[in-house]
Order: sequence, then structure tokens, then C-alpha cells
Amino acid sequence: MKRQRVRPNMARILIACALLAFIGGFAIFFSQGARRLAGGVAARLTLGTQPIDILIVANNARGVAANDPLGLGTAAGQADVILLARIDPAAHRIYAITIPRDTLFAQPGWNDPVPKIKTLFFMGDQESPPKGPQELAKAVARLTGLPVDGYIAANFAGFERAIDLVGGITVDVKKRIYDPRHSGANFQPGVQHMNGKEALAFVRVRQNIAGNSYRINDFQRMQAEVQVLGILRNTLLDPARAATLVPTFVKKMHGDIATDLPQARLIQIGIAMAGAPVYQVPLGSIDDSMTLAPASVPGINAEGYLDGADYDVLDPAEIARRLAPFGAQTPSLGIDFPPHASVHVTLYGSAHMALHFEHLGFQVTRVGGPTGARRVIYPSAQPAAGWEAARALGGGDVTVEPGGGSTVVVEE
Repeated sequence: MKRQRVRPNMARILIACALLAFIGGFAIFFSQGARRLAGGVAARLTLGTQPIDILIVANNARGVAANDPLGLGTAAGQADVILLARIDPAAHRIYAITIPRDTLFAQPGWNDPVPKIKTLFFMGDQESPPKGPQELAKAVARLTGLPVDGYIAANFAGFERAIDLVGGITVDVKKRIYDPRHSGANFQPGVQHMNGKEALAFVRVRQNIAGNSYRINDFQRMQAEVQVLGILRNTLLDPARAATLVPTFVKKMHGDIATDLPQARLIQIGIAMAGAPVYQVPLGSIDDSMTLAPASVPGINAEGYLDGADYDVLDPAEIARRLAPFGAQTPSLGIDFPPHASVHVTLYGSAHMALHFEHLGFQVTRVGGPTGARRVIYPSAQPAAGWEAARALGGGDVTVEPGGGSTVVVEE
């Protein structure tokens, strides 16, 4: 298979609106309380009690029309939003399980030099016919330990079109946002109405340079995705206008999504789940973010070698804990992580950091104080031990690289 280089740092968008085009579209003529009551009864009568897991994918391809949701365009066509919508009829709730796009994920069958979970969408979409959503769905199922019952995918243009079709959305911007280089976002704090272009800029922000701590990383951006998801759904189902808005929205958005779910099934889910609250379940945190130097890692891809880049190396044990209430079965990144007790750390750091590592179960030898380097150097044959140590160091912005020696060297 031809080696493909995937362009990093593509902007993400929220295309969960494609799902919303159908979900909730028919219980629109009643008050909010009546819709919730009717939806709760309908959920158990029409869907039973088993949850339904639907993967929502945002294709970041540039230069493609809204009606080409799987097109690769000029920006590689990666999955910039990966959201598993868990529809729970028994509880009448929807859980938005958000997955960082830069998650390191083993891809032994692909020549992908930057093995992030988002790139599987791009790799699969090069097949004929395109299979990006299917490849990503398999990875998400393995990562979460949950089945994926179907997928919905759309692109940048589709998102803007959806927002404009509902007449825009009203968003409460918590703090000043200024990101001229990446998203083009420029918002003052406060409640404001946004059209499709503005809403796209808002959900893309992860590098705000306005001088505050609002929207400065991918994890905060995932919160914004779920925020906009809720706003869009409420706007679409506004009883004062939904009778005319929803049919128009469904008709005009129909060709802008790619899905393996029959429209009748989506409508059935919509009837049952109208009014259901949405709860975010984020996977990963800033502690999982690290810069990995180029390294040989057997099994990480077909070549056994990854290019240096910023990755999120999630903890399968933490994923299992967070998704245990949903019955997750053995979440995995396709990587074997060593137990902390087997990792010997040589630490240049504070006494407090030494106690922290010991508390997590590492074998620790403190040999000096903090260097300010925030670096981890691991024995070349033990990359996963280095990733575990970098996560334990915490805070993100940790450089992880292979080296000699028999211990993992951590510089605080």
C-alpha cells in the first residue's frame, strides 16, 4: 500500500447537526414537557431498552461541496470531530462520548506515518468505494469497547449550510476569543447570534490568543461541539417554527450526509428521543497530550515507525472506568501498556513529584531537582513506558523521545 502522509493540525467542525436533522423531527408540536413525556414513553415502546450507538464524523476536507460528505478535498479529509452518540431509550438520555482526534491508535494494516485515530477516515476514503466511516467505526468500537450501530458523516460546507437553514444559532461566548490564524474566530464575550460561517469559526477554536484560558486546547473545543449540538437541536425543534422548519431542513440536508442508517430508522429514533437531555462524556484530558519524537514502534502501523507529532495517548484503564456504566468491553488503543510497577523512573524533579509517581505505582529514583525541560526519555524498546511516564508528569506539553539506558528518565 502506498505510503500516505497526512497533514497535521486540520481544523475540526461539528457536523452532529446531520443527526439532528432527523432526531426529534416529529415530536415538535407539543410543549417541552409534553415532548419529554411522550418521548420517554415512545422510547420504551418503539426502541425497547437497549442503547443505540451512532458515530458522528466531521470531515475536515476543504474545497468540496456540502453534497460530497466523503470527499477528500484539499485538506486530506480527516475526521476532525469523532463523537459517539449513545442513545439510551430506557433512561431517555443521549450521551455524547467525545474522542480526541489526535488519539494515538495502532493501525497495523495501514502505511500511515502519523497513526492518529482521525487519519483512519482519510485512509479508508482513498479506497473505492470510500470506506472512511467504516474504518473509523471499527477503530472507535475497539477504543471504547462499545458497539457502533451506524454512522453519519458530513463536511465543513454541510455544517455551515445546516446552521444557515435554521436561521443561525444564539451562543453565549464566555470569554473573548481571537484566533485569526487558524479558525478566523473573533468574538467578544456575551450572547450573540451566529450564521453558519461564524458558528463554524466558533467550534473550530482551540488556539485562542486573546489572553485568557478559554478555548485553548482540543478538550475545550470538544465541550464547544457538544454545546453547539444542544443549541442546534433546540433551535431546530422550536415549537413556534418547527412545523415548517423541520421538513425544509430534512429535505435540503438529505444529500449532505453519508450514513448507513435508513432514514426511517433515524426518524424512529427521533420520535422516541425528542426532548432527551444530552450529556457529554469526554475521553482523555490535557494530561494525555504529548509530543512524540520519531520512533520505531512495532505494530503501530505497517512500517512499525511513527513520525514525530503531537498526539493524545489515552489511558485504556481510564476509558474503561469512564465507560463502565455503559457496559464497555475491554477498551484498547491496540497498544500494550506496561503496569506502572514494572516501570523504573529516574526523576529530575521535586520531592512532591517523586511522591506523585510513587503514588501511581512507579519505581522512582530521584536524582536531582526540576530542570524545566518537561521531557521523558525512554529505553528505545519501551516506548509505552515513556508514554505512561509522560501522562503521569501531567499538564501536557511534554516531549517524549527514545534514548539509551535501562530506565525512563523524567525531567520535570
